[in-house]
Amino acid sequence: MSEPQVNEFEKAAQQEQGSLVSEFLSFLAHNKKWWLLPIVLVMLLLGALILLSGTAAAPFIYTLF
Repeated sequence: MSEPQVNEFEKAAQQEQGSLVSEFLSFLAHNKKWWLLPIVLVMLLLGALILLSGTAAAPFIYTLF
């Protein structure tokens, strides 16, 4: 391996890690995949509804529909 590649790798390893949300937003902006954002948001909302349906909040969720 050449020396410049190792230095770039070491610099990347020492950088501060971003959060999952910031990494995802960076991916969307870099790759211009903004159409993925509504899909992910709907999936998260459905997942939250499924998780909350098994709790004491279920009667309140059912009144929304």
